[in-house]
Formats: sequence, C-alpha cells, structure tokens
Amino acid sequence: MPALTPDAVRTATETLSRLTEYLRESPAPKEALTLVEPLLDEYTGLPVQLADILRALARAVQDHPDTPRTAAVGLLITELRTAAWEQTDQHTLHYVLDDLRDLYGSTATSEQGHGRCP
Repeated sequence: MPALTPDAVRTATETLSRLTEYLRESPAPKEALTLVEPLLDEYTGLPVQLADILRALARAVQDHPDTPRTAAVGLLITELRTAAWEQTDQHTLHYVLDDLRDLYGSTATSEQGHGRCP
C-alpha cells in the first residue's frame, strides 16, 4: 500500500465535495442513492471510518513519546474519543438507506460502479 499523503486525503475530500455539488443538482433519487450508498454502509461507511480515524488519531497522540502529559492534552484526547462515539452513532443511517431502497426499488447494494459523479 502506498504511503498516504495530505494530497491523497485532499483528493478524497474533493471527491466528496464533487458528490455534494452533484447531489445539489437534484439527480434522479435512484441514481443519488446509488452514489451515496457506499458512504453510509453499516460497516465501512463514512461514519464508521471517521470514528475509526478519530480513535486512531487519539491513540497516536496519546501514545507518542513527545506528547505532553497534561490535563489539556488529556481533554483533547477525550474530545477526539467522544467525537468518535458520536460518529459511530451515525452508522444507523444505513436504515434510512433501506427505506429509500424500498421507496425507489433500488438494487444498488448488489451493483457497483453504475453511478457517476461528474
């Protein structure tokens, strides 16, 4: 796996920004759902990934030997972990996707790569 760089992460966030702009253009709901489904997957979607990232960041800061052991740093680590739990709670958005799939008769969970984002 190639090393991650700030540019690689920026590319991911730019893709999400493009998706947001595309969705603001009011595409057909079924196509919009197809594009958003991977982001809200119960196990690998953005809420779960962001929660894991925040927990890993908290652990990296806490475990680094150069991190000061102060109450202020402890509070920052606690805030990261709290934010991680809040993100984890958002994993239930996949239930909304289930309802939208029912509404639009989507089979997008079994298909991949059929939507496009300009």
